[in-house]
Amino acid sequence: MLNPIQVLCSDITTLSLEAKQSANYTEADIISTVEFNQTGELLATGDKGGRVVIFQREPESKNEPYCQGEYNVYSTFQSHEPEFDYLKSLEIEEKINKIRWLPQQNAAHFLLSTNDKTIKLWKVSERDKRPEGYNLKDEEGRMKDLSTVTSLQVPVLKPMDLMVEVSARRIFANGHTYHVNSISVNSDCETYMSADDLRINLWHLGITDRSFNIVDIKPANMEELTEVITAAEFHPHHCNLFVYSSSKGSLRLCDMRASALCDKHAKLFEEPEDPNNRSFFSEIISSISDVKFSHSGRYLLTRDYLTTKVWDLNMENKPIETYQVHDYLRSKLCSLYENDCIFDKFECAWNGSDSVIMTGAYNNFFRMFDRNTKRDVTLEASRESSKPRAVLKPRRVCAGGKRRKDDISVDSLDFTKKILHTAWHPAENIIAIAATNNLYIFQDKVNSEMH
Repeated sequence: MLNPIQVLCSDITTLSLEAKQSANYTEADIISTVEFNQTGELLATGDKGGRVVIFQREPESKNEPYCQGEYNVYSTFQSHEPEFDYLKSLEIEEKINKIRWLPQQNAAHFLLSTNDKTIKLWKVSERDKRPEGYNLKDEEGRMKDLSTVTSLQVPVLKPMDLMVEVSARRIFANGHTYHVNSISVNSDCETYMSADDLRINLWHLGITDRSFNIVDIKPANMEELTEVITAAEFHPHHCNLFVYSSSKGSLRLCDMRASALCDKHAKLFEEPEDPNNRSFFSEIISSISDVKFSHSGRYLLTRDYLTTKVWDLNMENKPIETYQVHDYLRSKLCSLYENDCIFDKFECAWNGSDSVIMTGAYNNFFRMFDRNTKRDVTLEASRESSKPRAVLKPRRVCAGGKRRKDDISVDSLDFTKKILHTAWHPAENIIAIAATNNLYIFQDKVNSEMH
């Protein structure tokens, strides 16, 4: 478990990447998604301004061969621009909702990014050589007068400064009527799915003008609508299986071998509601905001407003583990409803061995739960508490009664500071935490000392 944790690099903002610190920011600078690639060497963030920033892990230093490499800015590009739907008179935000990396097949990297409506496939490649000595073109690329060409020469490649090129290879548009909330790459590396509030579509990475609708929960009469799709993900190993979550707190596992339209699920994971805890807010706080398959493919991790749960694919009637993220907020639901915080969508993440789970909370706190020891810890991602190479101190929220010296009262929590987006390195104890416009990268102190 990452306790204690050491800061590798903190306060990397998409607003001022050179300065690495920025107290002043605009709405466009707020980070809206974070994602490691399959090796963990690259980390991508998307923001509300439609930009994608890619960080690359630096190689180990020759002077300090056992020092872990830090993440520095590799490339920045504008993925989406604001648009206007003239048919519906609606503005389409440029905000990046999700980023997903494709498994690497060659020297280039590919990633999918999406806003509310349009999904784009981007190619990220490096160039450190340029061709020179063309027969029919001059050095500036202009065509030569053919009468001046008296001999033939073989073009040669000359070294040049490393340049990272990012280009849009595919644009998948017009596939969704409602807002896209999830994209997930299939294990077959050829297809991916995208989900909005009422439908899930299956796309081929090479075909942009059509997709196959595999889930449609839209009723004939919209007044009969009782739930919406909140998240969806493919199984990490079986290309025919995927799961989607709903605003009613249920999970549906679907098998594409059964039928082309997966409206009839293979398994339904749902926990019966405790009548004693029934309240006006029950349905709101039971809505699942994120679902993730474990790396092994055996378990599902879900996050609702107050808890995070682990489900076994072989047991549908209840989760095998339930962890309270911030149960002290149960008495504050009324005020959280009034300020709309109760509708915040927190994400969750597994570590590489599926033994520890992580999710965010308010006051720039994030929580970690060790599944083996049942220990948990609350840590804070903030400028005040995070100095480079400093060890993070566990934090504790006091709901009432006696307070210890460093305890924080529930009433003093800042609900404008929230950790919604987190990511865990696929193999190492390195985590990325998005706190408003800042990106924090933490590393397990024990591991860094062992190396």
